[in-house]
Order: sequence, then structure tokens, then C-alpha cells
Amino acid sequence: MNLLKSLRSSVHDDPVFMRRLNGWLVVLWIVMIPISMAFHLLSSVVYVAALSLWSLVSGHWSGWQAARVEVAQNSEAKRREAEPIEQKVVQRLIHDTTVEPAE
Repeated sequence: MNLLKSLRSSVHDDPVFMRRLNGWLVVLWIVMIPISMAFHLLSSVVYVAALSLWSLVSGHWSGWQAARVEVAQNSEAKRREAEPIEQKVVQRLIHDTTVEPAE
């Protein structure tokens, strides 16, 4: 169970993997359109219900992923606001050089 949880967390925290996964899923569903039409699966209630459930799940998953990104961006903005980079640069210049602060 721990292995499954660690795998899940590493997958969700890797944006490159998630982008590739979602790209391949898009390709898969585009390929499935003509296959569904050729085999007359669109007249099957079970097939259409499965597609509807998948669209519901993937829509919520996309919204959740976008919300995670937004939360990470907000926390990064708050961190930058609390610790401005300009102040760090000035302190580093004062520390590493002989520049004295103006009075």
C-alpha cells in the first residue's frame, strides 16, 4: 500500500509526466472516435454511459489539477512577498563586496 501511495504522489507531483499522460489520453480518445463510429458503438447505451462517466471524471480531474497549480502559485507569490528577492540581492551584495549602504 505504501508503494502505491508513493507512486501516486510521485506521479501527481511530476508535471512532465502528467502532460505526457494527458497528451496520450487525448490521442487515444481521438483515435476512438472513428472506431466507435465504425463498430456502431455510439448506439450502445452502456458505451455512451461509460463515455459520459469518463468525461465527468476527466473534467473533475482537470479542474483539480488546475486548482493544485493555482494553490502552488499562490503560495509561491506569498513566499516571494514575505521574502523579496531584491532584499536578498542587496544583502548578498553588502555581504560579498565592500559596498556600504547609503545613509
